[in-house]
Amino acid sequence: MGDAVEAVEAVPVTAGPQRAGDGRQPAAGRGRLRGKVGAYVALTKPRVIELLLITTVPTMVLAAGGLPPLGLVLATLVGGAMAAGAANVLNCYLDRDIDAVMHRTRRRPTITGAVTPRETLVFGLVLGVVSLVWLWTLVNPVSALLAAAAVLIYVVGYTMILKRRTSQNIVWGGSAGCMPVLIGWSAVTGGVGWAPLVLFGVVFFWTPPHYWPLSMKFRRDYAAAGVPMLPVVAADTRVAREMVGHTLAMIACSLLLVPVAGMTWVYGVVALGLGVWFLALCLGLLRRARDPQAGRLKEMTVFHASITYLTALSVAVVVDVFLPF
Repeated sequence: MGDAVEAVEAVPVTAGPQRAGDGRQPAAGRGRLRGKVGAYVALTKPRVIELLLITTVPTMVLAAGGLPPLGLVLATLVGGAMAAGAANVLNCYLDRDIDAVMHRTRRRPTITGAVTPRETLVFGLVLGVVSLVWLWTLVNPVSALLAAAAVLIYVVGYTMILKRRTSQNIVWGGSAGCMPVLIGWSAVTGGVGWAPLVLFGVVFFWTPPHYWPLSMKFRRDYAAAGVPMLPVVAADTRVAREMVGHTLAMIACSLLLVPVAGMTWVYGVVALGLGVWFLALCLGLLRRARDPQAGRLKEMTVFHASITYLTALSVAVVVDVFLPF
């Protein structure tokens, strides 16, 4: 409202009455609307949703043994995106006290005042209900229930219980991010099988080596907010060792998909190559953590590489399904 008042007061007196068609007030109104919509979108953390959905389509392709119906894919992606967005919005509502302390989260709409806490809570709850109704109606009840489980794990399990109490918060709370593979598989088959459970394991063991480097980068933020991420409460050498251990388990799960899902040697070679590459990066991080003279940790290099790994592995799954042998 303040911007609109200032805009009106800025009109010269000699200009006379504002003409209906000059578009000044409508333009200001559209600007405020775009800003409000943008703030609501930002609450859903679109980049996080994008990462979660990377594994959904390949899993659906694997379950179908080819291209699933386009309508089903779109319905699953939209429903999954809304469910993930709802979880992220509720996370912003519950974590607004620590978001105000951390430098990298101070510009979130709940902190800047672009969206009030009440609006955030209502938006998160409504979006969550809509996503579940959408999946139940347009996909199937199993996918809807799995999405509901993912939201509960992230909001209640991770945000409300684990995040502020244990350094293993992301290990167990991160299981919410593994649910898209189960949702994608169930969207096609109506149930859950061994193949999606193996993929669940890949993402489960991938999550700590993906997130801990980011926590290393922003450890002061987490420490100031009182969030006991592992890099805050443990030495870099321990964090790096645990990353190596999780990466080895991740590689094992990625290779286990070959006999379980009947993948070809092409996927196996790619999965092994990607795994060895990422393991080398984690070992390099461990080496630098042990020897400060070796240079900077380069933790963000590992973080970005983890995204490349998961994306490339997902592409390998799709390509393997369409191989003519």
